[in-house]
Amino acid sequence: MNVADLLRSLQTEHDETAAHADNLRERIERLTAALAETEARLDEFAATRRVIDGLTPPDHATDPAETATATAYQHIVTTFNEHPGQVFRVRDLHEHLGLPTDEPSINVTCSRLGRLVRQGLLEQPGRGRYQKRT
Repeated sequence: MNVADLLRSLQTEHDETAAHADNLRERIERLTAALAETEARLDEFAATRRVIDGLTPPDHATDPAETATATAYQHIVTTFNEHPGQVFRVRDLHEHLGLPTDEPSINVTCSRLGRLVRQGLLEQPGRGRYQKRT
């Protein structure tokens, strides 16, 4: 390889590297703009939360239905945390928690378990069977 070929090769590599750097700068600018928009949106959420908190009376009680739902999820998650390797069928879980085993109650728990699977807290090793995700 002679000097002229070497210089052409170096120039080609330089041009490719410069183009790559320009591409990265453009991506950084787009990401910086997206980050600024996202942070502004987060600030809006925080401001909205402060306004709502300011409008809510201090003695405001939580909706009983909301509390019952949160408590049901907590009982389910606690049970799986206490028995991490155990696989539960829905009816077995109801019996373990002392919940009614009628079909409507079982169906509600199936929905809750499905949601916990989608959230990644539980896994479903078989149809109708659930266990803590490892």
